[in-house]
Amino acid sequence: MAQAAKRVLVLAGVGSTSGTGAATARRFAKERYHLALLSRHAPQLQALEDEISNSGGHVTTFPLRSYSYEDMSSAWDLIRETYGRPSYNIRAAIFNAGQSVFKPFMEITQDEIQQSLEVSVTSAFSFSREAISSFSQNEIEETSGKRGTLIFTGATASVRGNTLTSLLAAGKFGARALSQSLAKEFGQNNIHVAHVIIDGKILTERTRQAFSSKVDQFDTNQNIRLNPESVADAFAYLTNQDRSAWTWELDLRPAHERW
Repeated sequence: MAQAAKRVLVLAGVGSTSGTGAATARRFAKERYHLALLSRHAPQLQALEDEISNSGGHVTTFPLRSYSYEDMSSAWDLIRETYGRPSYNIRAAIFNAGQSVFKPFMEITQDEIQQSLEVSVTSAFSFSREAISSFSQNEIEETSGKRGTLIFTGATASVRGNTLTSLLAAGKFGARALSQSLAKEFGQNNIHVAHVIIDGKILTERTRQAFSSKVDQFDTNQNIRLNPESVADAFAYLTNQDRSAWTWELDLRPAHERW
């Protein structure tokens, strides 16, 4: 009997080794996925690759010059060269990239508009097109009924604008609409598309430092923030759902978040 193809996760957006992207990489490594990690932050990618490899995982990193349509597409060409069929099947893809701009509307620059929408919308289109193209070549898995799973990381701004989030919300609304459209179009092809709203602050080294002076102890009080590992668990849950009950949108928030 031919050896089963190894499963591959393509993950875009690894901003730091303490964030959601890194936690997701570690989680899927435990699921014995081979990892293809994309980010503009080459040092963080290298540190994460060393960590996961030293723990017995399989990972290759693909540093990006930018999140332009062309650079994302070129990265996918390299991924397919590295993880060629029939030895490997790309079975999961997570678009975790984002560019946050919190400014009054009249202070936002044209350059910020272009950069933010390039990451949130243009790159999301390129990433999705490449992922779905790869999934379409897969056989349907007997256990899940899927050819592949595509997940988008959203935010509160995906569903609600606010005084300083006009640009962030424009991009996140766009990515959410894209994910819903793809879920409806490609579910018929047994490709599962999901959108995960992160409604709250995630515990990372950056947020730990930013909120270290809060009297409610941001780093230790699990009622007021999300653990990146818990978000990664949700991604794994979505990937493992069978065809009889697929989630399009999952909304995650800490217990004491106001919403």
